[in-house]
Amino acid sequence: MLTISRLAAYAGVTVRAVRHYHRIGLLPEPERDHSGYRVYDAAAVVRLIRIHTLAAAGVPLARVQELLDAGPDEFAAGVEEIDKELRAEIRRLQGTRRRLARLAAGDHLALPQSVVDYLDRVRGLGVEEQYIEMERDAWIMVAAQVPHLIDAVIAKKHEDLDDSDMVKLYSYLTGVVDWTVDDPRVVEIADLLDRMVTRAVEAGEVGDDGLDDRFVDLLDATFLESSPIAELLLTLLEERGWKGWTRVERVPGGRAGS
Repeated sequence: MLTISRLAAYAGVTVRAVRHYHRIGLLPEPERDHSGYRVYDAAAVVRLIRIHTLAAAGVPLARVQELLDAGPDEFAAGVEEIDKELRAEIRRLQGTRRRLARLAAGDHLALPQSVVDYLDRVRGLGVEEQYIEMERDAWIMVAAQVPHLIDAVIAKKHEDLDDSDMVKLYSYLTGVVDWTVDDPRVVEIADLLDRMVTRAVEAGEVGDDGLDDRFVDLLDATFLESSPIAELLLTLLEERGWKGWTRVERVPGGRAGS
């Protein structure tokens, strides 16, 4: 007859593990000798080895009991089911690892891949990181509000980058946060935007953006806080017949196009 420590040694587990298996019902409690000590036999060693083998193979302890008591066919089916569950968990963990890897890149936090790719393309135009971060934060908010539309919106933004005026606009935006209101380039930006918006309206590309009015106001307020020239730029656009920044609209009765 065996003591608990000898049983554990024969099965290659710890005494603590044996006691845990007792608590959860996997290993039946043995009779005790006249001194009150548990005493085990060879059958206990075999069962404990089988428990340890299944657990070491990745079988959840909650499923070990059914496999121990199963016949050959039920055992094979049970193992197959557990393997299927493990493969699903592996796919989930691999997806988690991919998401963590993207988060490590910075821009991926709260942004879909389409927006990250767009920002990378804007970086390729030489736009400074300070402006990229401002636009990134705006896209984070937009993507959270209209997740079902964001990929289509970004696809249109990619098309816009094929326009020389849009590339020119981004060239202006490098350093824009430090411009003063008397910088002559502010007027050039207003004229450029006037021309771009006019073309977009005439092409029927300006319509429902899916954003509610209060959210648009929030984005516009964020823009106004971003640079000393922001308020002046909106004033110049209004003089040209447009109002708003996130959602540009015609000023009633105002001229538009230049």
